[in-house]
Amino acid sequence: MTVDLDLPQGQVLTAYDVWQLWEPDRRLELIDGVVTVMAGPSIEHQRTQMRLIKLLLSALPAHLEVLAAPFDILSADTAVQPDVMVIDPAAVVGTDPIEVCPLLVVEILSPSTALYDLNTKYKRYERAGVPSYWAVDALAGRLIAWELRDDAYLEILDSTGAEPWTATAPFPVTIVPADLVGR
Repeated sequence: MTVDLDLPQGQVLTAYDVWQLWEPDRRLELIDGVVTVMAGPSIEHQRTQMRLIKLLLSALPAHLEVLAAPFDILSADTAVQPDVMVIDPAAVVGTDPIEVCPLLVVEILSPSTALYDLNTKYKRYERAGVPSYWAVDALAGRLIAWELRDDAYLEILDSTGAEPWTATAPFPVTIVPADLVGR
């Protein structure tokens, strides 16, 4: 898909220029003069992200960190922005963007990103050796979790509703999928 932004030619763009070029429900990033189109997260997405971060922080061991998008991670050839991740700060290379293999990556699915998150990003996280990958459907209250076993992801959970689940990796934390959605 090609997006025509009607960018002025031969000019250095500013953040103000970019702001004027797009509808308010879309987000553009300007990095080294290159415009990148990003879908803005929905209210449901943000609520789910905050609830999940709160749960993770409540159980987080002192030697680990929980981080949230947006920022780039993974490797020199791949910059992805997971919605939530857990890292060991001792394993971080660089400062911004950082290179690290997260212990846990969580993507919050939306209609515009679900296929990408469940296919392209899933395979890239698997290939990078990310030990745990979770996908949360912010509209359905569904949590899917995979753990890396013999260089391939094994689904360990696909749950909706009020049944609690206790993850063991990267640390013990109990999650009720239905509690991640709603008001």
